[in-house]
Amino acid sequence: MEPIAPQRLTDRKRQAIVDAALAEFRASGFDATSMDKIALAAGVSKRTVYNHFPSKDDLFNHILQELWDSAAALQAVRYQPNVNLRTQLIELLSQKMALMQDPYFLDLARVAIAEGILRPERAREMVEKLSDKEGGMVAWMRSAVEDGKLKPLDPVFASHLVQGQLKAFAFWPQVTMGQEPLDAASQQALVATTTDMFLAYYAKP
Repeated sequence: MEPIAPQRLTDRKRQAIVDAALAEFRASGFDATSMDKIALAAGVSKRTVYNHFPSKDDLFNHILQELWDSAAALQAVRYQPNVNLRTQLIELLSQKMALMQDPYFLDLARVAIAEGILRPERAREMVEKLSDKEGGMVAWMRSAVEDGKLKPLDPVFASHLVQGQLKAFAFWPQVTMGQEPLDAASQQALVATTTDMFLAYYAKP
């Protein structure tokens, strides 16, 4: 068997620690979870945990950073003046849907939201950090308005509105009630319906 390169082994241990922390935070909450329990669940020494994450707060902040990075990755889609609005919006919302139905992302969100409820100051920090970045959906809507394809609107409000329709079926039930992710057909139907409702109200004739 080919030996595992040291860097790959280090990366595996780091991910094992993060996965164990997610499971422990979900099961017991932040305060009741110790670095000892995380080390045991990850199958590594406590020293190894501290080599990667100097404190439990650092480990939790890493989880939040992964959540932010996942959301920021959706900003890759840019407005295209020569492409049909419906086609573009379906692509944007399909990306959002795929992220919200990803099991790892849902685990990150559960841990972050649970801690935010217990510690409102953490929730404020999360919201403020997310607000520092202009989401891809907001930028897309602003560009569509400037191009004369959408009626005048508040892009931040409209972005929350359209994404909230998805979350009502494909995020909050999974995060708060443990429902299974939607099947592919239901995801496509929800994206199409949300897109058509948005465009029926906001698109210029």
